[in-house]
Amino acid sequence: MATAALASQERLPWRGHVAATLKLGLPLIGAQIAQIAIATTDTVMIGWLGARELAASVLGVQGFFVALMLGSGFALAVMPLVAQAQGAGDVRSARRATRMGLWIVALYAVVMMLPLWNFEALLVALGQDPHLSAQAADYLRIMQWSLFPALFTFTLRSFLSAIERPRMVLVATVLAAVLNGFANYALIFGNWGAPALGLRGAAIASVLSSTLSFTLLWAYAMWTPAIRRFEIHVRLWRADWPVFGEVLHLGWPISLTIIAEVALFAAASILIGWVGPVALAAHGIALQLASLAFMVPLGLSSAATIRVGRALGAGEYVDLRRAAVSVLILAVAFMALSATAFLAVPEPLTWLFLDAAKPDAAQVAAYAVGLLAVAATFQLVDGVQVVATGLLRGLKDTRVPMTIAVFSYWVAGMPLAYVLAFPAGLGGVGVWFGLAAGLAFAAVLLTARFFWKAARYH
Repeated sequence: MATAALASQERLPWRGHVAATLKLGLPLIGAQIAQIAIATTDTVMIGWLGARELAASVLGVQGFFVALMLGSGFALAVMPLVAQAQGAGDVRSARRATRMGLWIVALYAVVMMLPLWNFEALLVALGQDPHLSAQAADYLRIMQWSLFPALFTFTLRSFLSAIERPRMVLVATVLAAVLNGFANYALIFGNWGAPALGLRGAAIASVLSSTLSFTLLWAYAMWTPAIRRFEIHVRLWRADWPVFGEVLHLGWPISLTIIAEVALFAAASILIGWVGPVALAAHGIALQLASLAFMVPLGLSSAATIRVGRALGAGEYVDLRRAAVSVLILAVAFMALSATAFLAVPEPLTWLFLDAAKPDAAQVAAYAVGLLAVAATFQLVDGVQVVATGLLRGLKDTRVPMTIAVFSYWVAGMPLAYVLAFPAGLGGVGVWFGLAAGLAFAAVLLTARFFWKAARYH
């Protein structure tokens, strides 16, 4: 193995690792941006309805994405398993992992239907405005049906990305985003002869776009000759319990790691909801912009998982470490640019989401500008922590990162957010400073763990 690693070092220098990361990562980044564009389109168009509708959608979307991200860990567990199987030339193991990943996410989606249907009661119990809670629940009871196609799509994305077929992932996600935009415009406002359904229209558009994305990826996997050899669709009904257990074992810590961060931002929405509808609407705008920037390191995180997993499966340990450093450098460079944009041009970015004719628009815009200034401070650490998490997944290390995430976000970040927001009187800005602190803890601890683990391979 040492000889193979040395040969790999000679044929793939540092610039080669950067190029390989970009070749794999750029389509994944594009797919992530297209995915968040769906949510961004929803936010923009719902924002045109008014501040209260936007605030209600923020609550509903946060509830849905907590459920989606909790299930996505099982889909993401497929990625390192397939990547390591590819590195070892094991088609059978790649097929088994993908099939059982689809099984697990389907079962998970069934379980989540009941709590999502009753989300209004939870919001009211958490102190949210009853009228906003009712609107959010009405939106979510349609939106929740996109959980099935969305999780199937995530699983197929993991499979296709791990076998280095990320371009179709990008194509499918872009087409879904386009459909979502047109459907939103028609169904929210009643254009082109469609009924004006408001928030319900946005939810229907999301279900349609998720279904299209899954359908395209499934057809691609079935009909492309180079991918048909994996036979993921053959005997899909047959259980493979050892691999089912492996995906479950690897996936649940990933799910809890993701949910620790997603729930952090959902809890931040709850805290800011206590401040008032203007602050909550501004939070939705700032969060959407920060999430859009986050899609780049999130795409790079998937590339990191694949490149580290394949290098580990092939026993190429020099490539493993060089791939890690190259993806970290790329993530830091981009997040520095996004932080600069948040500081330099916050007003134009904020007004993309608002109608100046609405009475609360100026207040929401001013509040959002302040939140973006804080968001700029945690762009670098946010990028580093998600890439470090992806690197550790490539090593199939998920349990300790889960513990680090829970500690960083909920022991360090959330208590500080509450203290700064209310006892210290900083409101929404205080909440966002708490978020930054939690992300910084995670970035330091996760990066240190990866390089400690990687040093053991030589």
